[in-house]
Amino acid sequence: MTTKKTTTTKTVKKKAPAKEAKVKVAKEAKKEVKKEIKKEVKKPTKTEKKEAAVRSVEVEFSGKYFYAVGKRKTSIAQVRIYEIAKEAKGIVVNGKDVKEYFTIERHSELVKAPLVTVGMAEKFDVSVKVCGGGVMGQAEAARLGVARALVIYDENLKKTLKDVGYLTRNARVVERKKPGKRKARRSPQWAKR
Repeated sequence: MTTKKTTTTKTVKKKAPAKEAKVKVAKEAKKEVKKEIKKEVKKPTKTEKKEAAVRSVEVEFSGKYFYAVGKRKTSIAQVRIYEIAKEAKGIVVNGKDVKEYFTIERHSELVKAPLVTVGMAEKFDVSVKVCGGGVMGQAEAARLGVARALVIYDENLKKTLKDVGYLTRNARVVERKKPGKRKARRSPQWAKR
């Protein structure tokens, strides 16, 4: 007994040419709109953002200033202190008010500490440009920068600031990871079997 193989043909429905044309036109229109939106909305690069922050700080302050750099962990703070001429602007960190930038109060108090210790909190406006590290490291770097700038302003303030410990550079940084270890010193977990 022989069996016959039956072949079946599938019928493929073709889209109407008018519909295909409409779909193509709609897709092309979407692409054009997306291209136009990308052209209109240009995101600033990192360098442009930094330059804008520096410009905003420079616009607010003018006149003679005393400059110093403070460092802590991986944070670097460039500090300028200005003698108040007309109206006080307070302490500005990266273009923002100190309490707006350092939301935790003890961090903003750290930045003001050298000025308060010397009794010149009302005499100076402070501009700080800080980068790298975390919030605590940035605050301590700014404190060191403010203290150093005050010493440049008046050498007689050095003893007072040194006694409190504001002129001491804290050189402790994170120890590097070693090969064969999970962290700097943490060994992999030992397994008996």
